[in-house]
Amino acid sequence: MPTFQFEAMDATGQEIRDVIDAASEEEAQSTIRQMGYFVTKISVKKSAKGVATAKRRKRSFAIGGGGSKIMTTFTRQLSILQDAGLPILRSLKILENNAKAGKLKNALMDVCDEIEAGATLSEAMAKCPKVFSRLYINMVKAGEAGGALEVILQRLADFMERAESLKRKVKGAMIYPIVVILVACGILTFIMLKIVPVFRTMFEEFELKLPAMTELLITISNYIVRYWYVLLLIPVGIWLFIKLVRKFRAGRMGWDMYILKIPIVGRLMEKNIMARTTRTLGTLVASGVPILEALTITRETATNAVFERLYGKVTESIRQGDAIAVPLKDHSKPGFHPIALFFWVATGAGPFIPILMMPKLQQMGASVVAAGAAVGALFYFWKMNDRVVDDLVVNMVDVGEETGELDTMLFKVADTFDEEVRTLTDGLMALLEPLLICFLGGAVGFIVIALFLPLVSLIQGLT
Repeated sequence: MPTFQFEAMDATGQEIRDVIDAASEEEAQSTIRQMGYFVTKISVKKSAKGVATAKRRKRSFAIGGGGSKIMTTFTRQLSILQDAGLPILRSLKILENNAKAGKLKNALMDVCDEIEAGATLSEAMAKCPKVFSRLYINMVKAGEAGGALEVILQRLADFMERAESLKRKVKGAMIYPIVVILVACGILTFIMLKIVPVFRTMFEEFELKLPAMTELLITISNYIVRYWYVLLLIPVGIWLFIKLVRKFRAGRMGWDMYILKIPIVGRLMEKNIMARTTRTLGTLVASGVPILEALTITRETATNAVFERLYGKVTESIRQGDAIAVPLKDHSKPGFHPIALFFWVATGAGPFIPILMMPKLQQMGASVVAAGAAVGALFYFWKMNDRVVDDLVVNMVDVGEETGELDTMLFKVADTFDEEVRTLTDGLMALLEPLLICFLGGAVGFIVIALFLPLVSLIQGLT
């Protein structure tokens, strides 16, 4: 009698993993249901040799997982082949032969080998977690259970294409300001390294009394000439510090809270996450995935600790018999976090810290730094309890639960937020251009005025 290994959920939503002996898979599922469990995965327990004894084809060297663009194209092609009525194994082999050498091709080889050994498509894909996400695997599993794999694949392809389109839109919009900022920083650094020292030498030869603005510029130039390598180390150090902080659970939560409260950018990220998570949840619900499992998968795809905690609280409330809308509203306030406060204090004080390195300006610099830190802290206390889920989402979800059309309402919410993200992105780009012009104009104007004030005094003296 074969042994089946299974994963199931009990009445409270807890995950159960165990093995059971039965004559067939149907008998095993019937026995498990009689035990009061809902089966989410079941397969024959293979011997230790398993597929490993089969002849393995040569794999190419690859690092990481499949790219989102490649996976989107693959999913669309697989949905078309399934809609045409081809067997799943033949469809996968066709796509494997057409795929370029890399992660996806290697994964498809493994999936084909597993299916030939008797595994289902979802079980085979589960063996390649770096390429096929948990969302992907669970949707395929739901399609297999409902006998509508081609429909689920079409839904999944639509979902991935929308997500890829939104990501491409945001990335494309950020290219222009990043390039302008890098070029501006390069030009200003060149002026500080090469131009200002020439003027400083000239001023010293004429023994001119320099205005405060000129002294500040020359002091900044001296520091950049002596410690130019710090300009490279500072951004790298900040990046490493943030990476280290995010390694800890509390640090990740604090950083994600900080990011969501940044004006305009935080709002853009919040709407982007809401669009992605509601579309993910809607797709899973429409595909027949149990609501608790769907919420767990949605939480894992949120990529933000604030939303992960929110969906975790919603899951706990549903296990206790509540609806989705109530906990979605009750737990949507991030609240206070000391690490988020630290980042806002650093944001307020950080730009003025270099003033403390200038001996003549240390006293004034300390006051400016303290004022900046206070402004950062006050801004955080003002914004910390702003909800990340607004009334629109709560009301739409509530209506969806009442009418039994939760998936439809979630898709409408996702469409609304997708449009808002596009509008915000266009508005941000329109705002960034004048801001960058003002920044460059202010920086160049400061340098020109600081350098020419002593020259005016020199010309007047000569006259």
